[in-house]
Amino acid sequence: MKKFTSFLFLIICCISFAQQKGQLRKVATIGFLNLENLFDTIPSADYIDGTKDVSNPSFHRSVPIDSLKYLETTEEYRGEWKNELLKGKKVIRHQTLADEFTVNSPKNWNTKNYNIKLANEAKVISELGAQYTKTAPVVVGLIEVENRQVIEDLIKQPALAKYDYGIIHYNSFDARGIDVALIYQKRRFTPSNSLKKEVKIYNEGKRSYTRDILVVTGFLDNEKVAFFMNHWPSRSGGEAGSLPKRNAAAVVLKQQMDSVRLKDPTTKLFAMGDFNDDPVSSSLKNYLKAALTPKDLSPEMPFLNLMYPLYKKGIASLAYQNAPNLFDQIIVSGNILSDQVGKEYSLYKTEIYAPPYLINKEGNWKGYPLRSWDGDRFTGGYSDHFPAFIVLQREVQ
Repeated sequence: MKKFTSFLFLIICCISFAQQKGQLRKVATIGFLNLENLFDTIPSADYIDGTKDVSNPSFHRSVPIDSLKYLETTEEYRGEWKNELLKGKKVIRHQTLADEFTVNSPKNWNTKNYNIKLANEAKVISELGAQYTKTAPVVVGLIEVENRQVIEDLIKQPALAKYDYGIIHYNSFDARGIDVALIYQKRRFTPSNSLKKEVKIYNEGKRSYTRDILVVTGFLDNEKVAFFMNHWPSRSGGEAGSLPKRNAAAVVLKQQMDSVRLKDPTTKLFAMGDFNDDPVSSSLKNYLKAALTPKDLSPEMPFLNLMYPLYKKGIASLAYQNAPNLFDQIIVSGNILSDQVGKEYSLYKTEIYAPPYLINKEGNWKGYPLRSWDGDRFTGGYSDHFPAFIVLQREVQ
């Protein structure tokens, strides 16, 4: 089994722009992490209230199965799960993992272990970028959350509660019932709009359900920004066979990023998440058209993949099929780059966060991320991915 311990004992800086000595800076960390199946212990189902607007999170809710009898309908919809087809309907859908994360399942998922996992994830989030900013990140993307409730439980943890995080979350039609989300410090980030964008994938006329792309625009310390949270289709079935699914996700992401950029070219864009591809994969290079170096930026390739320098050094964020990969990436618009500290935010640091306690120290998975699960056994670990973050800086005004 191939190990990659040698490049995991790190907090490695991939990009560092010049600082003016003695200058006071305002800093902000933006990061994300894959929470490796953050499920509560309650079996749930999707409830769609098609009388609500699609942009309303109440359009699609995750509700306890025991509560279905109190809803207006318990009809199980048999058609394609698509926003436009569900308008006006009130229907339910049972999730494929609804019974897996419960006390009665082989995982024996209970409140004690759920609370351990919440505390673990909160600890990691609170530390992202803290060695530079002395505080928790301003904006954090979350991957593999079951519903809004688990996010609410997460931000109430002692490590995070004092930062007063807000939540942006929409349920997706992902077959496993997992979603992406965003949390943010309310005193520093003000959302102006948010939406979910479906990634519609068909194979021989049958739809394959995956996570939506979450789009959030707003103001970071009064600067106009946009965030795009991603969890692209996995490599299940093989890298080549599954690649068209990720290409489809890349097309949707590019459309959303282009749309925001065209409306206001001054907006700073941040696309991040688990892309299930490396920076050099065709989904990111050819479909999203993410440049690998600043000199490659052009009107045709206006976005920069900040993770390519780490990838060239052999840095990984996970291991897939016993090989290291850098699936966890942050891609930005070119206007975030500057060689000096100015009056607007610019990039200071880009890192994969892998302190020793996040690394497995023994057994077959030595050197890999210390994951939460070994089959059905809860390990008390953190995630099968390392988190990623960037630090922004500007003059104190």
